[in-house]
Amino acid sequence: MIPLGLLSAGESGEIVELAFGAAAGSAAVKAEQDKTMVRVEEMGLRIGKNVEMLTNGGSTILLRVDEARIALARRMAMKIMVRR
Repeated sequence: MIPLGLLSAGESGEIVELAFGAAAGSAAVKAEQDKTMVRVEEMGLRIGKNVEMLTNGGSTILLRVDEARIALARRMAMKIMVRR
């Protein structure tokens, strides 16, 4: 398993984990993590989905999920674990 942000352009992977939660934290931090998880899932990034890296440079990456192209911040991509 590697973070999604480390795939090279043209590589594909299957999402196996969304690591946005922390074991401890305040209620406000937990609520923000829940909102982030919901937003990521609304974009189509769910466990079991296959993704293809289109471009990987700078602070934003471009992915293909199903037939959609999705731009994602590298910081977020590093919290999504994939299997090549």
